[in-house]
Amino acid sequence: MSTQASPVTPRETPDTVQDAAATPARAMPWAELGLKEDEYLRITQILGRRPTDAELAMYSVMWSEHCSYKSSKKHLAEQFGAKTTDAMRERLMVGMGQNAGVVDIGQGWAATFKVESHNHPSFVEPYQGAATGVGGIVRDIIAMGARPVAVMDQLRFGAADHPDTQRVVHGVVAGVGGYGNCLGLPNIGGETEFDPSYQGNPLVNALCLGTMRHEDIHLANATGPGNLVVLFGARTGGDGIGGASILASETFEDGMPAKRPSVQVGDPFMEKVLIECCLELFAAGVVQGIQDLGAAGISCATSELASNGDTGMHVDLEKVLLRDPTLTAGEILMSESQERMMAIVTPRDRDSFFAIIDKWDVEASVIGVLTDDGRLTIDHFGARIVDVDPKTVAHDGPVYDRPFARPAWQDALQADTSERLARPGTPEELEGALREVLGDVNQASSAWVTDQYDRYVQGNTALAQPDDAGVVRVDEATGLGVALSTDANGWYTKLDPREGARQALAEAYRNVSMVGARPVAITDCLNFGNPEDPDAMWQLVTAMAGLADGCVELGVPVTGGNVSLYNSSGTVKGQPDSSINPTPVVGMLGILGDVTRAIPSGWTEEGLAVLLLGETREELDGSAWARIVHRHLGGLPPAVDLGAESALGGVVRALGEADGPDGRPLVRAAHDLSSGGLIQALVDASLRFGVGGTFDLSRAEARDGIGDFLMLLGESQARALVAVPEGAVPAAFAACEAEGVPAVRIGTTGGDMLAVTGADLLAGLGNGSGWTADLDELRALSEAALDDRF
Repeated sequence: MSTQASPVTPRETPDTVQDAAATPARAMPWAELGLKEDEYLRITQILGRRPTDAELAMYSVMWSEHCSYKSSKKHLAEQFGAKTTDAMRERLMVGMGQNAGVVDIGQGWAATFKVESHNHPSFVEPYQGAATGVGGIVRDIIAMGARPVAVMDQLRFGAADHPDTQRVVHGVVAGVGGYGNCLGLPNIGGETEFDPSYQGNPLVNALCLGTMRHEDIHLANATGPGNLVVLFGARTGGDGIGGASILASETFEDGMPAKRPSVQVGDPFMEKVLIECCLELFAAGVVQGIQDLGAAGISCATSELASNGDTGMHVDLEKVLLRDPTLTAGEILMSESQERMMAIVTPRDRDSFFAIIDKWDVEASVIGVLTDDGRLTIDHFGARIVDVDPKTVAHDGPVYDRPFARPAWQDALQADTSERLARPGTPEELEGALREVLGDVNQASSAWVTDQYDRYVQGNTALAQPDDAGVVRVDEATGLGVALSTDANGWYTKLDPREGARQALAEAYRNVSMVGARPVAITDCLNFGNPEDPDAMWQLVTAMAGLADGCVELGVPVTGGNVSLYNSSGTVKGQPDSSINPTPVVGMLGILGDVTRAIPSGWTEEGLAVLLLGETREELDGSAWARIVHRHLGGLPPAVDLGAESALGGVVRALGEADGPDGRPLVRAAHDLSSGGLIQALVDASLRFGVGGTFDLSRAEARDGIGDFLMLLGESQARALVAVPEGAVPAAFAACEAEGVPAVRIGTTGGDMLAVTGADLLAGLGNGSGWTADLDELRALSEAALDDRF
């Protein structure tokens, strides 16, 4: 192991700051690096000269869309920043602007969590793109001083029957599972969906959760002139030069493949060592500040650390440990090689720091020192190649107020409702529709994905997929834990970006509530199209406003997240299919005082009374039935009532916190209703533990004034199923009444069959006994949806 840079002879004639001042007319490759002409001119104005090659490399990656958020920064501040109230900040210990947000979860414990995208790299090279997406988000959590304890993922792929989809699916799932499994992190949930809109722009959103004591929080700030800048972890190589920072900031134009930068290559075993090494460094108190190296690599870490700390920094770039000695200075600065961290260490702590580094057999080198001049200067073999104000690189980049307007096609899309679609008119047609929905790839069990992930490593997982939310124990002594759910619905968001974003928030809130936890904060990943297209920009701004307003209404803050743009075809703008379905992903964190009381999403035993909570209305636009049976997407999504969601969550939590005569929680199972409606929820709950049930929907239908078809396949929000012992039925109704939540009993659990009858069409099936299916048959129907594709 080496802790010093190997002697290397410079292989380039450097373009120095002095050269740049003396040759102002020299042509620079700003366009090839993704900069616009006006951006390049602004850089020259900031510097008072042309940039050097290395400076141009730094500005190009740090001013890219992926790193600077130049199209969304204005709206992020106006929505999530300005609308966060003091009450919403009550549990917020660290908010937006750091590597990840931190929330107080009680008893001196804090949780940090964040979701980010690795979309475009995962299309180019699915395995490494997904794997390094997981690795990058895990390092964000490490940098906060926390131990990573769980991961989740949100995956969107193109059409299931498209010839390229298998390539992307198999690579991404293997990358997510392989990296997370090697790190020893349980993958506790997520979503996997298919739609043609994602064909060339799959979504790979990874979330990581970490836990720590309050006093262990670390920030990415560099302070203290004379303190050392240490780069440690893997060596810097040529993989990922420009990587996500450029690849994720442009569309895939014709002819672009030849220009695509290489995707980063991950090493999860090195990252596992980094986790333990960093935690020991934190515990020893020998780190003043720390930053992971992800997008933009050394360019990002040096400029952000210096900018955040309002200090200067000098770096000798030849001291960076290299895998490839032929790298130029610009390539070293832009490389996004994985498993690297940058720490600020005092001279007095140097020996202790390196003793821990040596113990874990991690390579490290001192590459610089903090200064008091407010400048970021970088030398390469004694030649000054960078001399900038770090704030102009890291935080004062361009901010665009891009034009946006409601798409010309939006009204026609919303006017094309599901009312014109043929509905089942006979019992046989209803049964056919049920089977078609249940047998679709988007409604099928995702076990073929999640079975490739280790969900229980570390021994702290209380619930994981297919339960409504993942639950992880934080404190073994008290049982304190947290619940997490990630949700999105791109179909709803395309129909109405504001309501679609609010629906993602509502469903995440509902799922966390269903396991008995109290939702307290969110992280988000906003996946949208080309911001230079007014249509896509309108979708983004409208969704952000809806999400921000929804958070205010629910009283939960946004702790941070990610904006992923340019998820579009790159061809013709302004068309309904120019971009992906806009997909705002919401990751909701909830607190559970005792994880032993976590509520599963399926029937745990026979003889439980099943109640349907909430009201069902005629809301079929954007539903699984409309999309699957009729290949139709149009109209308006179901209405979101966050007050009703809050009340629904309050009922489930109250029942989960109350004990029955046997000392167990009053509620034994709870499952939200979402895509696929009531029939999907009944099937999911029955298959969870292999316990069926008999259900009669007549009373619920009479109360809501609807028939079997709407009751089974409508997708009204703020609804859930709860299962309670017979003796707890009065208490359950009382809890519902106290919160103003409509409730009706619809059945009883038991047996190995699912039997459902109702007031009209269902009565014509099974000689009057309704629709019945053996649980093994339902399981086979779900598995058949994959049709040997995956």
